[in-house]
Amino acid sequence: MTAPSESRREWRNVAVLVLAQALLGAQMSMIFTVGGLAGQSLAPNPCLSTLPLSMIVLGSVLTAQPMSGFMAVRGRRAGFILATFAGAFGAAIAAWALWTQSFALFMAGSLLTGIYMSAQGFYRFAATDGASPAFQPRAISYVMAAGLAAAVIGPQLVKLTAQAMVVPFLATYLAIIGLNLLGPVLFSFLDIPAPGRRAKGAAAGRSRAELLRDPVILVAMICGMVSYALMNLVMTSAPLAIVGCGFAPTHAADVVSAHVVAMYLPSFFTGSLIARFGARPIVGVGLAILACAGAVSMTGVQLYQFFAVMFLLGLGWNFGFIGATAMLAAAHRPEERGPVQGINDFVVFGGVFLASLSSGSLMNCAEAGDPQAGWQAVNLAMLPFLTLAGAALIWLALRPKETR
Repeated sequence: MTAPSESRREWRNVAVLVLAQALLGAQMSMIFTVGGLAGQSLAPNPCLSTLPLSMIVLGSVLTAQPMSGFMAVRGRRAGFILATFAGAFGAAIAAWALWTQSFALFMAGSLLTGIYMSAQGFYRFAATDGASPAFQPRAISYVMAAGLAAAVIGPQLVKLTAQAMVVPFLATYLAIIGLNLLGPVLFSFLDIPAPGRRAKGAAAGRSRAELLRDPVILVAMICGMVSYALMNLVMTSAPLAIVGCGFAPTHAADVVSAHVVAMYLPSFFTGSLIARFGARPIVGVGLAILACAGAVSMTGVQLYQFFAVMFLLGLGWNFGFIGATAMLAAAHRPEERGPVQGINDFVVFGGVFLASLSSGSLMNCAEAGDPQAGWQAVNLAMLPFLTLAGAALIWLALRPKETR
C-alpha cells in the first residue's frame, strides 16, 4: 500500500507536469501551426518549406539519449529546466531569422528547439517515477490530457501574434520565448529525487541489446514510433494543404486546434481503458483509427473534411502512443529506466524526423505542387507503416504467453 506521503508526492509531481504540458507544451502546437508557413516564406525552394520542422525533430532525436542520461545523473528537474532555456534560445534565434529573412538561421533555431521537444517527451515518463504500478497508467494519461489546454492556448496565441508585427510570425516566436521562461519557476516545485548511484553488487539491468530483444519492448517502440511519426507526417502538411486549397491561415489554426484537442481529450479516460482492457488492444484501436483518417483524406479537401481527418488523426495518436507508452513502462525494471527511455525516444523521434522530412516533399512536390494531390500523397504514405505496426502487434499477440 502506498504511504500517504508517497501518494502526496505522486500527485504533486503529476500536477507540476500537467501544468508544464499545458503551458510550456503550447509552444509545440504554435510552432507546428506556423513553422511550415514561416519556412515557406523563407525557403529558396517550396519543397524545403517543412525542413525547419524536420530540424526540430532532428534536434529531439540527437538529444533524446543524452537528455535521458543527463536526467539519470542530475534528475528530472535539472533536465527539464535546461530544456526550457534551450527552447527560449531556439525561439530567439528563429525570431531573429524571421527579422533578417535567413532560412539557414531559422533552421538553426529550430534545431535548438528540438532539445525542448525531447525533454517534453519525458514528461510522461517522469509522471511514473516512483509511482505505484496501479497509478502509472493514470499518471501518464493525466499528463498527456494536459495537452488539451495546450490545444487551446497555442492556436489562440497564434491568432493573436501571427500578424501582430510587421514581420509575420515574429511575435509568435517572441511569445514562445516567454512561455519557456516560465519553466524554471514551474519545475522548482517538482519533487523527483535524482537517482542515486548503483550500490556495489546491485542488479545492473539488461544490456541495450537484451532490451531490444524483449518482444514487448520492441513492439511497444515500433507502435509508438509509427503512431507518432504518422501523426507528425500529416500534421506537418495540414496547414500547407489547408492554405493551399484556398482557406485562410486562421482556418489552419482552427483545424490544428481541433486536432490537438483530439490528441489529448481522450487522455482523461485512456488510462482507465488501458487498465480495464490492456495496452495492446488500445494500441490496435489507435492504429485502426489512424487508417480511418487516411481513408477520409481521400474523400476531398473541403474544410469539414480537413477537420474530420485531423480529429481522427489526433484520436488515433492518443490511443496508439499512450498505449505503447504504457506497454513500455510495464516491460522494464526501474534500473533499466534510463536506457529504455533513451532508446525509445531515439527510435520514436527518429521515425518522426523521417516523416517530417518527407512531409514537405510529398506535399509540395507531388503533381507539380498541386495541394490536393500532395495532401493525398501524404496520407497514402501512412499505409505501409500502419501495416508494419499492425503486423508487429499481431505477432506479439500470437506468441506463446510464457515468451511475452
